[in-house]
Amino acid sequence: MTPRTWGRWMDIGLRGHTRAGVAAPGWESRTELRNTSFVQLILSSGLRRQEGGSLLTLELPAQRLRHGRFVHGRIASSLTRSKNTRTYYASLDAVGQVETYIASERAWAVQRAQAAGRYDRLPMMRLITKVTQGLKPKVVWVDAKGEVGERELSLLGMRERQWLFVEGPEGPEPAWLWLTEQGLPMLPDRWNGVFRLANLRCEEVLLTEEERKIDREFRLAEVRSKTPYATPHSGRHSFALYMLILLNELFESRYGLTKADRRDFALLFGDPWWLVKTLLGHADVETTKRHYLAPVAHLQLESILASAKSTDGQEGEVENLDDVFARLARETSGIQDIDTIVGATA
Repeated sequence: MTPRTWGRWMDIGLRGHTRAGVAAPGWESRTELRNTSFVQLILSSGLRRQEGGSLLTLELPAQRLRHGRFVHGRIASSLTRSKNTRTYYASLDAVGQVETYIASERAWAVQRAQAAGRYDRLPMMRLITKVTQGLKPKVVWVDAKGEVGERELSLLGMRERQWLFVEGPEGPEPAWLWLTEQGLPMLPDRWNGVFRLANLRCEEVLLTEEERKIDREFRLAEVRSKTPYATPHSGRHSFALYMLILLNELFESRYGLTKADRRDFALLFGDPWWLVKTLLGHADVETTKRHYLAPVAHLQLESILASAKSTDGQEGEVENLDDVFARLARETSGIQDIDTIVGATA
């Protein structure tokens, strides 16, 4: 989905907005900030569901790049598909929203769990006492029996992470970033349910009663196109599309590179396809093209961007990225854009 379509999907599916863009009467969601924060983080980083869904609070990126509005962090090798630790980048806005979630909605869930004694009844708890620095940081903990243990952070698997706690203002609290309303770790596969409910809300708002009665497998394409549909992995695909468009825009417009310049730049740093492949953590650029960017793999993006005009009609400047995404959605299949959805529901 294009960025504008994600915004529409979150407003309706996760924030309970109506077709008019205002909160529906009686709408209440105690996990709205958690859900929107997770989606924003995935969209800005390209992390997989298990990678982003198994983060610890101490792994949230905090080191800002020298320039720009991005920070970078490390994904543990135990969570990646390749079993190799890799660097990922996320926007400051997305990380800031996660920090707001930690300080508000998440903190309330922790306080309720502590008051109810839920953490005291857990079969295992490992309280983190130290996290070492260096290329291979280690987590040191002490368990309920007073026994000390340690393990390299990158080797901590999903199950081990669930038992890690840190000392909070009111006592031990989970080190796991994403928590349920009960204050317990929310396992990555539970995000499927969050996305499924959001898709259903979009259908409820954007489809007519007669259209909703038709089984999804038998709905015509005209009906399916009226409502955005997303899964946790859709965020990774959308991140890949956004970065490809953005990198082409930077190469063509902001840097003003000639063909010869682009060839030299690609030899030093790689072309946009190679850079997107690196951001996704793929070993082969063909995987990126075939599985993540298949809708635009056949397009000459250089030609699309080179022929674009700015709003004042001056050539040589690239148009708004929203316009580029809208045109790609019109000219290809497999890309959801708000223009086509609004047109279908008008």
